[in-house]
Amino acid sequence: MTRLENRTFDELQVGDRQTLTRLVANDDVERIAEATAALDADAEAIGLSTTNGFQAIAMGAGWGEAFVGAVVATRFPGPGTLLTRHHFAVTRAFAPGDAITLTLAVKSKQTEGRRVALDCRATFANGDLAMSGELEVVAPQEKVTIGSVNGHPSEPREKGKRYRRLMEMARRLPPLRTAVVHPVDEASLRGAAESYREGLIAPVLVGPEARIRAAAETHGIDISSFEIVAVAHSHAAAETAVAMAREGKVEALMKGALHTDELMHAVIDPVRGLRTGRRVTHVFAIDAPSYPRALFIADAAVNIYPTLMEKRDIVQNAIDLARSLGVLVPRVAILSAVETVSPEIRSTLDAAALCKMADRGQITGGILDGPLAFDNAVSLEAARTKGIVSPVAGRADILIAPDLEAGNMLAKQLVYLADAEMAGIVMGAHVPIMLTSRADGTMARLGSSAIALLWARRVR
Repeated sequence: MTRLENRTFDELQVGDRQTLTRLVANDDVERIAEATAALDADAEAIGLSTTNGFQAIAMGAGWGEAFVGAVVATRFPGPGTLLTRHHFAVTRAFAPGDAITLTLAVKSKQTEGRRVALDCRATFANGDLAMSGELEVVAPQEKVTIGSVNGHPSEPREKGKRYRRLMEMARRLPPLRTAVVHPVDEASLRGAAESYREGLIAPVLVGPEARIRAAAETHGIDISSFEIVAVAHSHAAAETAVAMAREGKVEALMKGALHTDELMHAVIDPVRGLRTGRRVTHVFAIDAPSYPRALFIADAAVNIYPTLMEKRDIVQNAIDLARSLGVLVPRVAILSAVETVSPEIRSTLDAAALCKMADRGQITGGILDGPLAFDNAVSLEAARTKGIVSPVAGRADILIAPDLEAGNMLAKQLVYLADAEMAGIVMGAHVPIMLTSRADGTMARLGSSAIALLWARRVR
């Protein structure tokens, strides 16, 4: 068992330092992810988000900056640290095989705002300077200690914590003007009203006005602040909402009391729909208390038996969403029943091809590995037992299902058997689409709204 413990502002003193040595690996993207993963920390332990600034480092000049960001975020000062400013000068480029020793030292402290200036110096094994610079951070105020077993934090997890964090981030942004399609039942009206109260969406109710008002009155839901666009039935509601999105009158769609197929048929219409050059796919964001990081599953709602090229878009959309929500370099596990390539199992062939496509730049922004069975995708112990050496195995951020049936069953099993929360959006259209279900709870609906808001604002 390893242990991560941060250094609070009061604990840090001028002259304090942290030294760590790491080996530069071969692949650029893989180097960045492994530099972070090697610290026995994950995205949850790091507190990684697009608001703390470490993503800006890692997406900058490369391995050295990512190494610095990982050490600051996980070790010195550690979890809870916010980056406010940084400057680096690379004296000599890093190369695969180099052993780099990084030293961070406290240069100064400023009580107001808990500001700490850190000197940075990275050297090669022979002592030659590789990189130098300075960072300014807001040091953590509260002590955080994280134990990990097999590389996973052992601290108890609070259900729904990640969604609440997303909502806190989303509340800083203007709400999305959202067409709620055919909201003629309690679940869809209440979901819209709750998201409105949280400042996530500005609902526009599209459907039969009499039925909408009757449902609101029956269930005591206040819709007096909402605009209503009256149409005759669910089919017309889907077409009207899509047209509003196409014309820029709304920024997102939320499914109401109509079947998913009915809404998506209007979305993917080749003439009047919302299609882009990317395949329309769905991504679930799963908050499972027993898993140490946010988990994304695709595609479990739209593409039934996707082809290889459709899976390429499924993977890319999932990577793009994960990155927009703060996952630095998502680790993508291409799932199958086994972890070896077999001509008899198509999903293993697709997995191998997708990984090669990533090698050739046809999929970007993440690290892929597959085929991987579910156990060795999420369990370091299982991966080690099977002798799998991979930056993805045991610590996957994204799970790519072989087909909709497998993905849907996997996501719902996590909800009903692992006490997970599940939210998600449709990607690849001109606007985000929230496919909420009548069985979804409050947190799932709010989570979907927060994800759609963060995605829409950050893409723009």
